[in-house]
Amino acid sequence: MTLTATTPLNAPAALPFPALGEGEWLLDCQCAGPVTDLLKNQGWDVVSDADCNVHCSSPDQRVYVGFLPESPAAGRGELWHIHVKRTNGTTAWHQSFGPDTAAQAVAGFLAALISSPSRYCTCI
Repeated sequence: MTLTATTPLNAPAALPFPALGEGEWLLDCQCAGPVTDLLKNQGWDVVSDADCNVHCSSPDQRVYVGFLPESPAAGRGELWHIHVKRTNGTTAWHQSFGPDTAAQAVAGFLAALISSPSRYCTCI
C-alpha cells in the first residue's frame, strides 16, 4: 500500500504559543491570592478567619472553596477544598488539592468551573 498526500503540508511559520522548553511553569505559589482575586472578581464572598484560613462562597452559595493551611486536613495533605452542592443542598461533588499544587492551577480549575455554561454534560 502506498500513501500519498493530497494536500501539501504548510507548516506554520511560528507556534502560536511558546515552545515547551520556553514556558514559565506554575511553581511554588502557596498563597491564596490567585484564587481569591479570581473569586472576588466574580462576586464571591471571601473571608479570612482568625487562623489565617480563607473561606469563599459563590453568589448562589452552592460552591465553597476553602484555603485551609491551619486545618487538620492540611496536615494530611489537603490544603484546598472545593465543595459543590445540588439545588437541594446535598453534596454533588468535592475536590481537594494539596500544598504541592500551585495556587494558579487551583485558580485555573475554578475558572473552568465558573465558565461552564451549563451544569449538564453534553454527553448525557
